[in-house]
Amino acid sequence: MPSPSDPRNPAASWLYRAFAWATFLVMRVQRWRFDVTGLHHVPRTGGAVIASNHTSFWDFFTTGRGPYLTLGRPVRILAKASLFQAPIFGGIMRRAGHIPVHRASGRAALSSAIDALRRGELVLVLPEQTISPTFELLPFKPGAARMAIAADVPIVPAVSWGSHRFHTVGRRPRWSWRLPVTVRYGQPVLPGPQDDPDTVMAELRRRMDHLLDEVQRTYHDGTPEGTWWVPRRLGGGAPAADDVQAYLEALEQKWRGLVRGRSRRTS
Repeated sequence: MPSPSDPRNPAASWLYRAFAWATFLVMRVQRWRFDVTGLHHVPRTGGAVIASNHTSFWDFFTTGRGPYLTLGRPVRILAKASLFQAPIFGGIMRRAGHIPVHRASGRAALSSAIDALRRGELVLVLPEQTISPTFELLPFKPGAARMAIAADVPIVPAVSWGSHRFHTVGRRPRWSWRLPVTVRYGQPVLPGPQDDPDTVMAELRRRMDHLLDEVQRTYHDGTPEGTWWVPRRLGGGAPAADDVQAYLEALEQKWRGLVRGRSRRTS
């Protein structure tokens, strides 16, 4: 496993290294073909937020792979709390230094992320907060901008494309031999202390939209017409935005119910 490229960077714990090895092994065994560009936009030292799209259960690992393997920089994942409640996997996530987000207490996660950024760490955020069934960007939450402004660090836009063909919402994992996976990092957004988080997120989304469209159109396997993993906008068979609105509303209701239930248990 790599060591930090600069002694000023926080090092990965032994558990983080073991967890990274295990997740990357899944990709190696299937001989995934990675095409990674723009990694020079990720700072070599100091804190930064990396904001990526969310099309699969593996976006955390495909996006965090480049900074870790190439720059020797571990990436702290900001993820929904349910992932940390899974047997074995959840305990590993927590002990490896990743950060759970509870919808009833999002401020705690934000505070933990800001502390990590101030220590000079990289924090990975998926601002859509749930997997997009359309494989297009869903509405963003402002957390990435808020933590970047508070910690005075840049936000690096990133997109990952291809791992959804292996495992995404509503579909079981399927063996994906030599799967092409494209990861691209873009020019950082540099928010100032007086900037409005919503304005910062709008600029971040604009850059990520551009990167995602570019990656989709130049993907190694193209955009086969009618294929389930290709967005409707490009002639694919993925659900249209209007078709998933009911799904997103039901998901929001479910989250609200969980928050109410947690509040009653703690009151």
